[in-house]
Formats: sequence, C-alpha cells, structure tokens
Amino acid sequence: MKGPLPRSFETGRPSDDPHVPVLIDAILRDCAPVSGVWLDGTLGAGGYTRELLKAGAERVIGVDRDPLALRMAEGWAAPYGDRVRLVAGTFSDLDDLAGEALDGVVLDLGVSSMQLDQPERGFSFMKDGPLDMRMSQSGESAADLVNGADEGVLADILYHYGEERASRRIAHAIVAARQLEPIQTTAKLAEIVAKCLPRPKPGQSHPATRSFQAIRIAVNTEFQELAAGLNAAERALKPGGLLAVVTFHSLEDRIVKRFFQLASGHEANANRYAPAKADTEARFEMVTRKAVAPDEAEVARNPRARSAKLRVGRRTQAPAKTLAPADLGLPEIQKKGRR
Repeated sequence: MKGPLPRSFETGRPSDDPHVPVLIDAILRDCAPVSGVWLDGTLGAGGYTRELLKAGAERVIGVDRDPLALRMAEGWAAPYGDRVRLVAGTFSDLDDLAGEALDGVVLDLGVSSMQLDQPERGFSFMKDGPLDMRMSQSGESAADLVNGADEGVLADILYHYGEERASRRIAHAIVAARQLEPIQTTAKLAEIVAKCLPRPKPGQSHPATRSFQAIRIAVNTEFQELAAGLNAAERALKPGGLLAVVTFHSLEDRIVKRFFQLASGHEANANRYAPAKADTEARFEMVTRKAVAPDEAEVARNPRARSAKLRVGRRTQAPAKTLAPADLGLPEIQKKGRR
C-alpha cells in the first residue's frame, strides 16, 4: 500500500481506539521475569513488542508478513533504536528470520484489528470492500479463491476451516452466483452466505462470520503457517525459553493444545482401555496448566478479547523435533482443481 499512512496508523493505533494487546497482563505474569531476546511473530501495531520491551526484554525481533504493519512500525520503533529489529516474513520461518537463539516467542494468531478496520483490505463483512483478505498483500486473493475453486473444495474449506454446517449449501450458492457475475466484494459474498442461513437471533453473530473466517484461513494458509511456526519456535528457543501463543477460535487452540501435549511428552490416549503410551522426552514444560482466558474487565475494555485463549510453555534441553501437520490434527483440504 503506497501513499501516506491513514491518520490512525501514524501512532500505531488502528481505527479510533488504541491497539490493546490481548492477554498481555497474563503473558507478562506467566513469562516473568521477561529478559533477553524475544521474537514477536505477529507484530501488527506493535502492542506486544512495546510491552515486552517495557517489561525488561533486551531486544525484540518484530516479524510480520503485512507490508503496512512494517511500514507503520518504522515510526513507533525508531525511538527504541537497535532494541527493535523489524523483519518482513512469516512466523513459520521465525528461526531462520531470527538468526539467533531466543529467550521468548509470542504469537498472536488470526487477523489483527488493524486489518479488520480497513475495508479496503477485505477482511470484514461489516463494511463493503474488495474481496481480498491477503495479509501479505500478495498472492491469491479471496476473490480468486471464491471465483475459481471447485465447489467441493469450497465446501471443504467452509466446513473444516469455519466449522460451517451449511458448507455445501453455501458453496453451491457461491458457484451459482459466480456463474452470473464474478463475486468481487465483501458485501456480495456476505449477502450470498446470509441467504443460505436463518436470520440470526439477537446476540448471535452475523451469518457470514464462519464463512469469512474459513476463506481468510485458506487464503493465508494460516493453519499450515501455525504448525510450521510452532516447530520453528521450538527450534529457535534456548533451554528455558518461553513460547506464548494467543488463539481466537477453537480450531487454532486445538492445534496449539495438541502441539504442547505432544511436545511436553503427554499424548492423550484415544481409548482409555488401551495401554498407556510411553511418555517421550519432554521438549516443553507447561507454564499454563490449561488455557488462560481474559477476565471480565479485559473483555469490557476490549470486546475482541472475548474468545482469546493463552497457552505458555517453557523449552527444556531436549533436542527439537518436527511434528507433521497431521500430528497436530490439521484438516486436509483436497484441491480438486479450478473451474
């Protein structure tokens, strides 16, 4: 994105509200004392990076695939000098991008407030905009996927990435609509999806919520990036280093929970009558026994924190291993081609 930054981004603040790092108090509490070199794998507006520096981190490496986030960061990061290093890339490569052993890694998953609040980025159905959804602003867009994917592939994406029960009905409606004219805007896609579902009752989410989530995840290969990023963090962390991951929906949290289960040497048995599986050498010790949720005060301050969950693990001295996506329960979408 060229030209002057939107006014709201000059100070690193999306929309009219300050960027509030979700569960930051819990992260700082569970990772205390914060020290050494940390990597913020989802830099965004820089909320986590600044709080880590304030809490005692010597340096923070800020990684983001979004060119706008990095451009925005040049302004707020300047006073920190060499305590902040900005890197373009995805956190799936964080060990290579860091280039050094780390004392901590923090990942704030999903779409950022900064991206949601810009209609021209096409992430939200709340305001009309081009059907884009690309975090990196490059590669295949949501419009390319929606207008080109096989109906079966669309249905699988909606079901596996959005847990949308009406996935087949919605996929069929999308294919029927695009035969008349290409689907190019968020409002048009939201309208198509809404017509396939009952009108929401008061307090329920918009009918297009799950479909937009699923398409965004597919466009940005978010689950594959997450699986690779967790493995990369394991490789990059020093013994005693901390990995803090904030998720925003059950599918993400399921992957992170599974990773920590396996990496801490405690794989749950699917059958309680089967012999117990021998624990492998633990590569992480869990700092949080279960997922940490925001308290009522945080949700009141920042409604987007409502569904957030935090899990924190501490790296041991055991050699790193690489877990396959299937080990982490990633849904597999069979690409059946384009129309």
